[in-house]
Parts: sequence; structure tokens; C-alpha cells
Amino acid sequence: MTASPSPRPGRLPAAAPFWLSIVMIPLVVVAATQGGLWWLLLPGYAWYVTTALDGVLGLNEENPDPETTTDRLFWHRAITIIWFPLQFAAIFGSIWYVQTTGHLSGGEKLGLFFGIGVLSGSIGIVYAHELLHQKTPLERWLGDLLLASVLYSHFRTEHLLVHHSWVSTPRDAVSARYNEGFYRFFWRVLTEGPRSAWQAETRFLARAGRSRWDRRNPFWRYAALQSGMLALALALGGWAGLGLFAFQAFIAVWQLELTNYVEHYGLTRKHLGEGRYEPVRPRHSWNASHTATNWLLINLQRHSDHHYKPDRRFPLLQTYSEDEAPQLPLGYPAMTFVAMVPPLWRRRMNPRVRAWRKRFYPEIEDWTPYNSGTLPMPRNAL
Repeated sequence: MTASPSPRPGRLPAAAPFWLSIVMIPLVVVAATQGGLWWLLLPGYAWYVTTALDGVLGLNEENPDPETTTDRLFWHRAITIIWFPLQFAAIFGSIWYVQTTGHLSGGEKLGLFFGIGVLSGSIGIVYAHELLHQKTPLERWLGDLLLASVLYSHFRTEHLLVHHSWVSTPRDAVSARYNEGFYRFFWRVLTEGPRSAWQAETRFLARAGRSRWDRRNPFWRYAALQSGMLALALALGGWAGLGLFAFQAFIAVWQLELTNYVEHYGLTRKHLGEGRYEPVRPRHSWNASHTATNWLLINLQRHSDHHYKPDRRFPLLQTYSEDEAPQLPLGYPAMTFVAMVPPLWRRRMNPRVRAWRKRFYPEIEDWTPYNSGTLPMPRNAL
């Protein structure tokens, strides 16, 4: 079924539901000014309210017209463009406010910045992901600024140069292996991701005959932006403010990598020999058509189509049936909770992975090399 992003008479604009994230900004103000357990409003809204709405609203399996022109997506794009100043104000305004007023206890500050980390991870990095895929300088810069505000700037390189090329293969650190628990995955990504991104950029520069130290290496920009964020946190809140900034960054990265873990768990592209793999297809990402969580996460859960058509803007992403892409039983927020309990996750997801293998690759009898990640890779792979 195809639907247009344009509003119908008497209905809210099509972009309106994707502005659910705005509610989190006044929740930060309430948590910062009131203290106590008010910080629970932030994860409560992002995780529980949207999951409950999924239960009420069910799945949205309508597909917009993928040929819709960018000029008709103004209000969809607007939320991603205005988000950086809002998140910047939430992070640094809160650092200044709580350190200046001194009205919150240490535990209340940690609770507040846990909630802000949920905001910057669940919303900010998702919006950064959308922006870094675009071609306009403004959008790419805003994506860089959002990533710098959670000290994860290398994600841009890792995502564009490595993940999209090597998703669901052993070369991709953020494709979770079958039977791999989240905590092992998280440590592996934190240690392998920055190194993989650096190597990808140096190879990219080398093909143009440039040194890894060339000014065009974006790692210089990453370092400058992240240093600026750290310096500002220190200036506004002292060492405690710096610690609170780093804490919210860690929570944001934890949120991101939980999502990455869910998106490709156990799914592998068929090895064709000599380090070559089949092209990326919708079957290589877990798909979720849950309505409310897709509103909050700007259709990130239509992840199968994002990998199939990486240049497609979020309002135009398509959803797929079970015949084309594997389906998650719940939206991302609920699935990430399950992921934090590895035995429960394996009990819930391993049978789905095995069913996926039988459906799409009945000819593969020995999955041991895929499970262990020992399949060969070309030496010059990006």
C-alpha cells in the first residue's frame, strides 16, 4: 500500500507525529528544576509511553511514495535540523543550572543526566544518523555536532565507510553475531569501532595519495568538536560538570549500541568465496513496523529499507513483509530491554534467527563459520 506524506483534509500534517521528541525538552526542565525522581519522566516517556502506544496503535504497514520530492518534506526535515540547538541547551544549560544553583544532590544530578543521556542517545544520535546520510553541508555539520555532544564522532566514519559496506559480515563490528550477548558485543564495539573508523579513513585518504595526517582527515574535525564540548562543560560546571557531561555521553552511546545490537543480531550475508559477499538486501536487517516507536525514532525501525536504500530520507522509508525481511516482535525500546538480559534474549531471538536461516538460506547446512565470524575478508576492504 502506498501513501503520500502530504496531509489529508482535516488531519494533522503528516510530519506531526515525528515531532514527539519535542516533549522531552520540557521534561528536562521539570527534572532539572524539581529534582527528586522527576528525571524518571525522560526514560519513562522514551521507553515505556511509546511502547504502550505501540500496543494501542499496532503496526503501520503503509508505504509512502518513495518518489516524493524533498521540498514536500520540509516539516519532516525541520525536526532533525532544529534538534541540535535544543539538545545543546538541554545538556549545557542543565550543567550550568545545577552547578550554579546547587539545589540537587549528587544522586539527583546523576538521575537528571541519565535522563539527558536517554534524550541524546535515543533522539540525538538517531537524528545524527539521518543527518550524516544527507548531502547538504548544513545537515552533515549538524550531524557532526550531535555526535560530538556525546563524544562519539567516529561513528560517522564507521557507519558510512564500514557498516553500510560490510553489514552482516565479520568485517562489521556493529553486526552482532549469533549467540553473542550484548555486554560482550558492547565491549567489542567500544574497542574495535574507533580503530576500524581510523583505518577506513586512512585507506580512503591513501587511495587519493594523501597521508593519514592530511587536513582532510575528518578525525581532526572530530577531535576539535569533542574538545570544544569538553571545554565548555568544564567552563560551565567545573570538574563535576565535566563528569556529568561524560556520564550523559556514556548513557547515549549505551543506547546507540543497544539499538545496533538489535538491528542485525544473528543475520549474515551469504559468503560467495574469496572474501566476497552477496549484495545487501532487506533480509539482512531486523524490521519493525510499530507505529509510535517509529514516530519517536523517525522510522529507524524500517531498518531493512534504510540499508537497501541508504540515501532515502526517513519519511520515505518502506516497510516489508515477513517474506522479504525478518520482523521483530516488539519495537526497539522494548527489544533493547530484552537484550540486556542475554539468556532471555537468546530464548526470544535465537529461534527467530534459525527460522530466518531456513527461510532465506536453506542451502547452507554448516553455519559454524558464520556463527564464529571466521569467514575470510579481503585485505583491502573498507
